Formats: sequence, C-alpha cells, structure tokens
Amino acid sequence: MIDEAQRPNAAVTFSVITLGVMAYTLLQSLVVPVLHTFQVDLHTSQTNVTWVLTVYLLSASIFTPIMGRIGDAAGKKKVFVLSLAALAAGCLLAALATSLPVMIIARAVQGVGGGVLPLAFGIIRDEFPKERVAGAVGVIAAMSAVGGGAGIVLAGPIVDGLNYHWLFWVPMVMALLSAGAALLFVPESPRLPGRISLLPGLLLSAWLVALLVPLSEASEWGWASGRTIGLLVAAVVLAGSWVVSEQRASMPLIDLTMMRRRGVWTANLVALLLGVGMYAAFGFVPQFVQTPSSAGYGFGMDITQSGLILLPLTAGTFLTGSVAAPLAERLGGRIVLFVGSLLGLGGVAMLAWTHDEQWELYVATGLFGLGLGLAYATMSSLVVRAVPAEQTGVASGMNANIRTIGGSIGSAVMASIVTAKLQPSGLPKESGYTVGFAVLVGAMLVAALVALLVPRDEADEPEVILRHAELGLVAAGTLVGDESE
Repeated sequence: MIDEAQRPNAAVTFSVITLGVMAYTLLQSLVVPVLHTFQVDLHTSQTNVTWVLTVYLLSASIFTPIMGRIGDAAGKKKVFVLSLAALAAGCLLAALATSLPVMIIARAVQGVGGGVLPLAFGIIRDEFPKERVAGAVGVIAAMSAVGGGAGIVLAGPIVDGLNYHWLFWVPMVMALLSAGAALLFVPESPRLPGRISLLPGLLLSAWLVALLVPLSEASEWGWASGRTIGLLVAAVVLAGSWVVSEQRASMPLIDLTMMRRRGVWTANLVALLLGVGMYAAFGFVPQFVQTPSSAGYGFGMDITQSGLILLPLTAGTFLTGSVAAPLAERLGGRIVLFVGSLLGLGGVAMLAWTHDEQWELYVATGLFGLGLGLAYATMSSLVVRAVPAEQTGVASGMNANIRTIGGSIGSAVMASIVTAKLQPSGLPKESGYTVGFAVLVGAMLVAALVALLVPRDEADEPEVILRHAELGLVAAGTLVGDESE
C-alpha cells in the first residue's frame, strides 16, 4: 500500500479499470442475440456455431484465475495491460474472421481477457483508501453484470446500423484505450514473490475443459452418451488430481486453505448459483421473445427489440450495484446478499409463470437486475474482505470464474430442457421454457439460503478491527469474516 500523500488520483485509476472491465464484459453477451447471423455468414450449422459461446466460456474459465495469480506475483498493472492486449488481439481476429475455425480461435484469445476482473479488484484493494474499497469493488462487480446485459441490448443496433464485425471493433477500441491509459496512470501494485507452479495450472485447465465441454454439448450429445459421461468422470478425476497438486505446490495457484474460509466459500457458492440464473436468462429470454406468436407464445421480436427486453435488467443491476456498499455498511453484507438473491428469485419466478404480456417481462427482468446488482457487488466485497491483501487477485478471480462456470451449467441445463420437446414446426414448446425457468427459481432459492450462512458482520467489535487492521480488511466501516473461519 503506497503512502496516502503519494497516491495517484483514485478516480482516474477507477475510470481506467472500469473501461477495461466493460470491454471484457460486453464480449460475454454481444454475440448471444446474433448467433443466427454468425451461422449464415460463416456457413456453418446451428450446432457448430454454439462453439462461438462455448470456447469463450472455456477460455475465460481457465485464464481468469491464472491471470489473477500471475498478477499477484508479477505485478497487477502489467498483467492487466497484458489481459487487455489479448482481448484486443482476439477482437481484431474475430472482426476479420471469415470462417468458423478462425472465429473460434479469436474467441479463445478473447477469453484471456478474463484476467481483467481479478486484477481490477486487486488494484482497487492495493491502491484505494480503505474507506473506498468496498464501494469501488461493488461498482466493478455490478459492472460485470451490467456489461453482460448491455451487450444484448446493443447487439441489435450495432448489427442493424453497421454489421456484426463491429461487435468486435467496439470492444477492441475500448480495450486499447484502457490499456494505454493503464500504462500512463495506474500505479504498479506490490508483488507477492515466488514462482507459479506449472502442474496445478495445467490440471486446472484440464478439469475445467473436461467439465464445461460436456455441459455445453450435452443437449446435442445426450446426457447419457458415452462422451458426456466419460468427460464428466474425467473432470472428477482431474479435479481431484488438481487438489492434490495444489496442496503439494510450494507456491500454489489457488490457496485451498483460503478457499475454505467461510466468508469465501459461501460467497463462491452464491456466485455459482447466480451465474446459473444470469447466463440462462441472457441466453433464453431473447430466444423466447423472438419466437413468432404462431407458436402459441412469444412475440416475434427482432434482435433489437429482444435486446430491449433486458434493458431493465441492465439498469437495475447498475442501480443497486452502486448503492450496495452503503447498504451493506448499514444492514450487513449477509442481509444485502440475501435480499439480492430473493429479488432475483422473484424475477425468475415471473419469467416462469407470468410471461404472457410484454410488460410482465420488463418487470421480471428489472426485478432480476435489481437482485443481481445487490448480490454481485456484495459478494465480491465479502470475498475481498475475507482474505489477506496479497490473495485478493486470485480470490476475486475465482469468484468471477465460478460465476462463469455457473453460467455454463445454467445455459447447458436450460438448453437441454427447452429443446427436449419440440413442436411439429421445430420450435420449442412453451412448457420447455416454463420448466427451464422454474429450475432457475430453485437455483435462486438455494442461493438465498446459502447467503444466510455468510458470517455475520463484526464491525462493532473493536478488538476484531484492531486485529485485522494491518491486513486492510476494514472497508466502509464493516468487517466481514474472520481468520479462524
């Protein structure tokens, strides 16, 4: 932590890292409403074009924790710029792609940019005044969800006004501007000395690939197929090997002792479940409203109109994400996380059972967005406060990564349910969407219950504040977690 008198303008640093985070999060969803356009233009099938999404999730899931850990050891500023450079390179390649294999490679390179999230959290923790850490982390966390919703809203106007190539030109420019500004204005953070073990990184990559590929492809392969079951079994074996390698490594990629802290594992489990709901909603609400009314449901909307259905989600996420920190200071992080999960549950319940009118969908997505903003901002702050400063990058990186894994699970399960029964026209039956969204209701209910397991705030206990002050765990007047947990 640098001396307060020499600290650069925190507002400038915050603006720079926010721009980089937005460039990354936009790419999570810009392609979702226009997959059919990719399918036609790249001359491929509906099955193959889904890899445009799958490869991105795989790459981001692998590189988010790795880049966060490298940033802790090599310097967060340098690795933040490197992540943005990879993001920009992937965007350039995607914008110029004329075939599916090139597009898939480009999306894999873009996934390296997942490192911007844990690195942004780490920079905030290292460089901001203690009293501003919780609020800044909360806003960045909320922006990760806002960017996802904004991508779906903006995709239609960009494609209609220009073409789909601009879905990548715009984030590329944002990434380059953020990288250049980071070099000029963001200070280098303290480093955690030591070498990163190679084997845990390889095993982490292997088990994530073995897990996410069958979850993404199970609707096509079949949940009982040999490929699906074989890869899931391999994922379990590789994950066990990864745990053993991490425990034996002198400088582990992920400190599993840290991950067992009550304040960390509860927030991570909530992140997983919220990721299930958020990504499934992003992927299937547009499909639902784009369905022609002749199917007995849906509204026959175009890309732009379907994106606007999720505009309340984006606005609600930003609104509550911006006020989550002061609410947590007054009410406690556990209560805010619980309320956020309940609001999200209410929104998904409306999607499942009250979706006959357009206004009902606007209310449902808005309610869901309000809940996501509260929950994402709060659980990120909980994780940051629950670990020592030198572990901020990897801890927050795993939280973001677990959310991505949850998104892959939610999208795969939702796809399997929605496409299980088709009408003679080939369109899904309405009951598929109803059952699918009802499953998401269950996930949100479990998230709310897990939120109640988060450790109570300890801000009113002076001896606890004194014991943890040197680690910088006091933020916005609230202390969450305890070393003994």
